[in-house]
Formats: sequence, structure tokens, C-alpha cells
Amino acid sequence: MKDPQRATTGKSGSAYEGFSEEERAAMKEHAQELKASARRGPRSKVDAETAVVEKIAEMPDADRVIAERLHTLVKASAPELSPKLWYGMPAYAKDGKVVCFIQCAAKFKTRYLTIGFSDSAMLDDGTMWPTVFAVTKLTAAHEKTLSALVKKAVNDNPVA
Repeated sequence: MKDPQRATTGKSGSAYEGFSEEERAAMKEHAQELKASARRGPRSKVDAETAVVEKIAEMPDADRVIAERLHTLVKASAPELSPKLWYGMPAYAKDGKVVCFIQCAAKFKTRYLTIGFSDSAMLDDGTMWPTVFAVTKLTAAHEKTLSALVKKAVNDNPVA
């Protein structure tokens, strides 16, 4: 039997080291979220909202301030979205499918917080469009742009 921790070489000739510590932690968080969701029952929306607010409160100050504003912006722009945790990140879902999420810089040791949109988001614009945005400062202009993106993301008729 092969050692799963040992590096292997793929078709491209590059070494594969497996999942990073942060990726493994995110997968464990996701498994816990699924278990918690199954146990919650009728109070799930309230509990999920609380879990998202608590996750944002755990973020380093610079990211926390931006994430709090993004949380408020998403809820105001698309009240039909339900807050939930997704791989340990604040996320917002429609009909159970994640539409957008907030990734703290510390989550995967990146330089900046991001707001991302999944393939369930209806942001289609021709044959190529951005789905993740780095946010280092949130201005009124940025809020207006992101609010429009969130509203577009939940639209049932994407522009193809």
C-alpha cells in the first residue's frame, strides 16, 4: 500500500504533496458543518446566521471589519440568501447552494480577504467573467459594485 503522505509524480512530472494543512482543516470544518446542519432541524436559519457572525468575529481585525460590512451588504442586497458556513467560511446560499462566500486572508495564508462567487451565481457575462475579488479596503464605490454583483448573482436569468 502506498504512503498517502509521500510525494508522487503526476503526468505533468510535478511532485504532488497532497492537501495542505489549511486545506485539510477546511475539509474537516465542512464535515462538521454538514453534521451540525443535519442535527439543527427547524432552527437552522437562526443557528447558521449565528455561526456566520461568530466566524466573522474570529477574524483578524482588518479582515473582520471588511467581513462585517460585506455580511451586512450581502444581506441587504439579497435578503433571499441564507447565511451559512461553507468550509469554515461565511457563505450565502440560495435554495441550499452557495452563491457567494467570504474568505479571510488567514484561512489559506493569503495576502488579502476575498469575496467569491460560486458557479451557482448568475454572473455570466459573455464567455469570461471574474468570480473572486480581493478586498483590502471597502469604499462606498466598492460597496456599490459588490451590491450590484450580489443582486446579479441571485438573478434567475443570467446573461449568456
